[in-house]
Amino acid sequence: MNERTRKLYYGDCLDVMRGMIPDASVDLVYLDPPFNSNATYTVLFKTPEGLGDAAQIRAFEDTWHWTAQTEREYEEILKNPYGNSDLAKLTGALLQFLGQNDMMAYLVHMANRLLEIRRVMKDTASIYLHCDPAASHYLKLVMDAVVGTNNFRNEIIWQRTNTHNDAGQFGRIHDVILFYTYSPRYTWNVVTTGYSPEQLKRYKLDENGRLYTGQDMTASRPDSDSGKFNWRGTMPPPSRGWGYTIEQLEKWWADGLILTKKDGTPRMDGLKKYLNEMPGKPLQSIWTDIPRIPNTSQERLGYPTQKPYALLERIIQASSNEDDVVLDPFCGCGTTVHAAEQLKRSWIGIDITHLAINLIRTRLTSAFPGIEIETHGLPASYAGALELARADKHEFELWVLSEIGAMPYKGGRKGADTGIDGYLFFRYLDEARGGTTEEARGLSPLSK
Repeated sequence: MNERTRKLYYGDCLDVMRGMIPDASVDLVYLDPPFNSNATYTVLFKTPEGLGDAAQIRAFEDTWHWTAQTEREYEEILKNPYGNSDLAKLTGALLQFLGQNDMMAYLVHMANRLLEIRRVMKDTASIYLHCDPAASHYLKLVMDAVVGTNNFRNEIIWQRTNTHNDAGQFGRIHDVILFYTYSPRYTWNVVTTGYSPEQLKRYKLDENGRLYTGQDMTASRPDSDSGKFNWRGTMPPPSRGWGYTIEQLEKWWADGLILTKKDGTPRMDGLKKYLNEMPGKPLQSIWTDIPRIPNTSQERLGYPTQKPYALLERIIQASSNEDDVVLDPFCGCGTTVHAAEQLKRSWIGIDITHLAINLIRTRLTSAFPGIEIETHGLPASYAGALELARADKHEFELWVLSEIGAMPYKGGRKGADTGIDGYLFFRYLDEARGGTTEEARGLSPLSK
């Protein structure tokens, strides 16, 4: 393995970025922050009552509430050290409009972290924010304030499924990905896709069995005399002109690449293009060719917000080059860092659950034997373990399970576990046969 950056951090990405990631050090950011997308839309705008101070927000809980912690983070936005008065004005206006509800708590949480993300981005960096349509319009306002309206590139619609049954409304089958850059000078690699069946119908077989079609050689020239000449008996209409010089047209003619009409004169759409020489169709802003991960797929890891590998592969290919640094501050089950490693990028992943960090380590060491991953934030001593246990018993429990290679009970969710924290798979040998034959796999419950 080479010396590319491979770092995993356990903790709140706000604290990690502030303490561990230097200015202008990241080339590409992808984030898919947890959001309560299963809640009734109107519930997100109700102000909860009787809530105490905020505990850590965990990916599997996927809920947001206005708490004392939110108040502190809102004050940080108003007094941010980056002098971003636009964000302060926006969050103040949103608070007046929305009130202290779950949606506003989510936006405050995101705004503070997006400020830090912008700090760590290079001038040539890009950021893709994956979000639910219930919040995408608010998040776009936040991104406009943080990154700048001039740096907005696309609202990408990812059609994750073909059907979804929603009573009384149209089926919700897509997510939104907001694509911004730090500046007008950014990394961009053209991504192409295959042609549709309708487009392929345009192609015909030539005498050698190769598929070809004709490409237009003219261009719009409504107010110009450019290209308006008669070439070998063909004259473009008044509003158009030849899009190439006569020297280029003559070269294609000599090479036999010009299709002709019955009278032997060149067709305006007659530049012969072979299918196997075409790069593909340039990717547009609506992505319908990457479905969600099927329940039976080997790619599925059981993580509720897991995104397809192909989705992250496409984003990383489009907006970064080999050895660039890719950051995912809500890295979940690690699809971003997996794709980054496969594509020979450096990467940094951050997550607030031990379950995610352990899952990512297992995933990467299985996919890339011998990989060396720098892991930060996990207890490295008895004192550190004791501190974690005092701060958060559930996270301590998940950490212990990960250290012994055990599986968390019910996917790591908090709740009534009937005294069982997790399961440990083991193999035992039949002593009666000399202890040399694997007899079975057992399932051992680990109690508190």
